[in-house]
Amino acid sequence: MDSSGYLTSLFSLEGKIAVVTGGTGVLGGAIAAAIARAGATVAVLGRRSERAAEVAAAIADSGGRAVAAPADVLDAVSLGRVRDDLLEGFGHIDILVNAAGGNTPAATVTEPGSFFALAPAAIEDVLQLNLMGTILPCQIFGAALARQGSGVIVNVSSMAARRALSRVAAYGAAKSAVENLTRWLAVELARRYGEGLRVNAIAPGFFVGEQNRALLVQPDGTPTTRGRTILEHTPAARFGRPEDLASTVVWLCGPGAAFVTGVVVPVDGGFDAFSGV
Repeated sequence: MDSSGYLTSLFSLEGKIAVVTGGTGVLGGAIAAAIARAGATVAVLGRRSERAAEVAAAIADSGGRAVAAPADVLDAVSLGRVRDDLLEGFGHIDILVNAAGGNTPAATVTEPGSFFALAPAAIEDVLQLNLMGTILPCQIFGAALARQGSGVIVNVSSMAARRALSRVAAYGAAKSAVENLTRWLAVELARRYGEGLRVNAIAPGFFVGEQNRALLVQPDGTPTTRGRTILEHTPAARFGRPEDLASTVVWLCGPGAAFVTGVVVPVDGGFDAFSGV
């Protein structure tokens, strides 16, 4: 094998079957498309069935292989149905990327609001979506990986898990729990089911998506006050692009990361490394 072929083999996902939760979102959709371009067949999992079908069709139009997988990450029955359908159709599942998550306005400390005024129900909603919305897919799809003795799980954390970011207490707490879960599962699955099972996470910096667009950029595309503060604390001096995350996920899912497990990879333009001074 020549050098280019060897390099390609390290990142190839040919023949793999992957599930991407939150695949209907901006970042989840980019991850799903990148995994498909690396050779995998991708199940685009999201609550919006029409949007899941659109993302799967776009991947197919670009030469990839994808199927729509409508399901709710907080509904074990719908997740089990997707798992069973994939196992019946393909015989195996090899990759799970947990990209579903996010914050809500009701759980965000506003100006001049107070943490003490946050509704417990709103906090619970964020904890459920981000933590239980990761745990349930790990249980349901991870069980298939464990039976095979091989497979990869990639969770999505956040800079809010690593730094005390203003306004997003519940979201930061939930993502911190996701990082702990990632390390725990990496140890548990490898020791109990074999070294072919790996669990890692990525910790995105600041990316403009559907949920946070108004917080980061104004209608004319210029940064908001909060957006400017973030950019001033990001050495790369820009917001992340979806492909910045997608390439890291492809690496973690592929043979080139065969000895990488239990880690959280920052993809943040240097935000976590910079003190602001």
